[in-house]
Amino acid sequence: MQELPLGFDLAAVQAGFRYKDRPDLALIFSRTPARAAGVFTTNAFQAAPVQVGRENLDRSDLMRAVLVNAGQANACTGDEGLADCRSTLDMLAGHLDISPGEILPASTGVIGMRMPMPVWEKSLPQLVKSLGGCTPEQSAMAIMTTDSFPKTASRETGLDQGRVRFWGMAKGAGMICPDMATMLAFVLTDLQMDGPRWQEMLAGAVEQSFNAITVDGDTSTNDCVLALAGGESGVSCQSSRDRDRAFQALEEVCSDLAYQIVKDAEGGTKVMHIRITGAADSLDACRAARAVGNSSLVKTAMFGCDPNWGRIVAALGRSGAGFDPEKVRLSLAGQEIFARGKPVDMDIDEVFAPLLTARDIRVDIDLGTGEGEYFLMASDLTDEYIRINSDYRS
Repeated sequence: MQELPLGFDLAAVQAGFRYKDRPDLALIFSRTPARAAGVFTTNAFQAAPVQVGRENLDRSDLMRAVLVNAGQANACTGDEGLADCRSTLDMLAGHLDISPGEILPASTGVIGMRMPMPVWEKSLPQLVKSLGGCTPEQSAMAIMTTDSFPKTASRETGLDQGRVRFWGMAKGAGMICPDMATMLAFVLTDLQMDGPRWQEMLAGAVEQSFNAITVDGDTSTNDCVLALAGGESGVSCQSSRDRDRAFQALEEVCSDLAYQIVKDAEGGTKVMHIRITGAADSLDACRAARAVGNSSLVKTAMFGCDPNWGRIVAALGRSGAGFDPEKVRLSLAGQEIFARGKPVDMDIDEVFAPLLTARDIRVDIDLGTGEGEYFLMASDLTDEYIRINSDYRS
């Protein structure tokens, strides 16, 4: 079983917001004030917990708890939804004997529904009572919606003063295409950190992980990645080498969780590892990768194990990235299939039939223009995705 960083406790209960016979309300509690950092959705319709979380972080970067519910997003619920969110924090703060401003909220689920406040009133005492009696997997299960498995990741690394732990959990399977998806992630560490540097580290790790995945091209109203650094290890970063090691551990946890999200894409059977090199700059590389990763035609070809390179180069051509088509080289599953403006001479179906049945498919594209690079993980697109999302609200 994964070990939590020192100084943190978890809780999860079955509140009954939407799901039956499973937990749907989770609590992360830091025994001492922890440095907090957050990255939030850029969607213009920001859910009440996103707005309240931002407000609390603007006032202070010292937090004691994160409260998460699944089943109802509390998004597009107006002033009443904001009041409901703040009320849940008031109630929890009373049970924990802390300030409501020391709690970060997060919600996921159906957009537009008001929170059932009697459910909160009934569930919060039970939630607090269960603190410390919950496994990391049970906590991760409590924040799932259409996810098929709980997503957790951990790393331990040695710094000059001693060893520190990082642990995280995430939910997400559909509505995934961050700029910061419906996606939530929470990361804990017992490393001692100052607030500004912790925020900088989290933003950098998110950019290389959660912001570099796509399932369906949709960005949610509720996305957030929240991180707490409790400092209970007594270890701080004493050198640039320490900072590099700490960032690597944080980034590995985030990347592990991001991969699990794409692997668990609603109805998904494949993870495309799209690497663009040779672009004019990193922005062009990003444009090219996202055009390929978000293409429904490319996604369905991967689902069907069809080496249809034409769909990939067509997506590149409309991406907005600048390149000479005669210099583009494309490889699938490690095998070059297109170069110098035409397909490589081979029996494509015979060569690729066994290669494209794997869960993980490499898509390597060299634009032959410059030094720009970008890496994106993307899912395929299946008939099961349509079934799941055709009746999600009901």
